Amino acid sequence: MLISMTGKSGSGKSYIASLLKEEMDVLHIDIDKIGHKVNEEEQIKEQLIQTFGEIILENGKINRKKLGKIVFNSKEQMQRLEEITWHRMEEIIDEIIDKNPQKIILLDWQLLPKTKYFKQSDLRILVDAPIELRIKRAMKRDHITQDKFLEREKASLEIEKYQYDIVIENIEKEHTKKKVKEIYDKSIISRKF
Repeated sequence: MLISMTGKSGSGKSYIASLLKEEMDVLHIDIDKIGHKVNEEEQIKEQLIQTFGEIILENGKINRKKLGKIVFNSKEQMQRLEEITWHRMEEIIDEIIDKNPQKIILLDWQLLPKTKYFKQSDLRILVDAPIELRIKRAMKRDHITQDKFLEREKASLEIEKYQYDIVIENIEKEHTKKKVKEIYDKSIISRKF
């Protein structure tokens, strides 16, 4: 079973993933982390340097903050990054899915709606929260300024709520926990597993 979970920065996707893991045996795939690993693969790294310049390097490694400064300020630059990294990321994700046919797989990534996995998913979850709360969370988690957050926000996808089976308003922890429990109790997950 494949579950797609998306939400803008600071919405609380990781928190929801941890709650879902408490409810069931789920294999959580944080696609951002796959992207970070792919950026260090020699062939990808060389393409990134050719495309964005040596300015993205620090001590011979890709500096995600420097790369982020470039791609979060421009949809075109973000697209260039995706063109370089996505094929390899997709190979890794496909391999994980193929090796775990009997597992519930939770894919977690802000850009999932742009991928084949979103259409293939048995359940699509959107995690949402007011922008003020998302700013606070992201500033605390990532040690960034509000301006840096707003740069990221400009590069994020527009959310179309109608595309999702479930929308979780992640504002207050107890309400959110209750909502996640309901997802399990009332969804196809509990019926299939």
